[in-house]
Amino acid sequence: MHFDLTEEQALIKKMMRDFSEGEVAPGADERDRTKQFPKDVFDKLTKVGVMGLPFPEQYGGGGADTISFAIAVEELSRVCASTGITYSAHISLGGAPIHLFGTHEQKKKYLTPLCTGEYMGAFGLTEPNAGSDAGGTQTTAKLNGSQWIISGSKCFITNASFAKNLSLTAVTDRTKGTDGISAFIVSTDAPGFTVINNYEKMGLHASNTTELILQDVTVPKENLLGKEGHGYKQFLATLDGGRIGIGAMAVGIAQGAYEKSLQYAKERKQFGQSLSSFQAIQFKLADMAMNIELARTMVYKAAWLKDKGRKFKKEAAMAKLFASEICMKACDQAVQIHGGYGYMKEYQVERFFRDAKLLEIGEGTSEVQRMVIARQIGC
Repeated sequence: MHFDLTEEQALIKKMMRDFSEGEVAPGADERDRTKQFPKDVFDKLTKVGVMGLPFPEQYGGGGADTISFAIAVEELSRVCASTGITYSAHISLGGAPIHLFGTHEQKKKYLTPLCTGEYMGAFGLTEPNAGSDAGGTQTTAKLNGSQWIISGSKCFITNASFAKNLSLTAVTDRTKGTDGISAFIVSTDAPGFTVINNYEKMGLHASNTTELILQDVTVPKENLLGKEGHGYKQFLATLDGGRIGIGAMAVGIAQGAYEKSLQYAKERKQFGQSLSSFQAIQFKLADMAMNIELARTMVYKAAWLKDKGRKFKKEAAMAKLFASEICMKACDQAVQIHGGYGYMKEYQVERFFRDAKLLEIGEGTSEVQRMVIARQIGC
């Protein structure tokens, strides 16, 4: 067993750490306040060449591995979770389905502009009546000659306001249950396609979360993604990879909250000594450090298994579940360590706390992760 990062991974970590500190962190609080999407950040990430980090070079990607992707997400999330989730969704939800299931022609046409940062990647699965029960999809697609006609709605979709095309699921044969769900690549500029950006969220204010309305949207027959009737399976496989991204996000947020708490505990004086000299505070920080290290190891293991072409569904679910729950605990304790100041926006851990909660919900709730794990261990 070898736990050192490769030379390439170490370089990516340093580059993303420097970029996050220099370009992302300074405006994070203001973006959270104004709910301004970090377009300037992603313009700079495009110039750095990481918008297609884990995808093949022939489509404009970086040819890196999944561990490198996890590192990039972690470093962005350490200073700004809104930027972290935007990047993670762009790669693992926007680009991955096309990379995994698209034809060569589809990859050239739709994956390449994602890798080169021409627009953001997005993915339409969740519906008002199909959240944890993704098999309850109501959006329909009917074949009419050489075109599919798609009608329905999607909710809680990340990045769609900044996507020119996205992948989504629709029912093509109601009689077949989940085997009657297919996936399509759809242009957001198509007549009848509306993107609504008016959610009021608890956290992740600078990320783009939208509702999609499709009213008789026509899609060319060749925009079917993968095989007809395989959309449900394809998107579940996509979510397995996406959970590595969410796990990496959780590690990053928790790491940021821990670092701020450790610094504050060393500087803050009470009863004539620093907070860090009190055992109660030491134990909180020790638990945070321990859990973050365990979560990071689990995320990297899931990513390593994926890169090796081995089964990783169970490990991805475990990584996402454990990392998201310890992240929420770490942010809670970060606020506690800061005391009254932790409740104030100035000290940033309040933002981390609000941002962390989504990770226990998105891409499969904690309860769904336990269901996945239970099935994988034979229950």
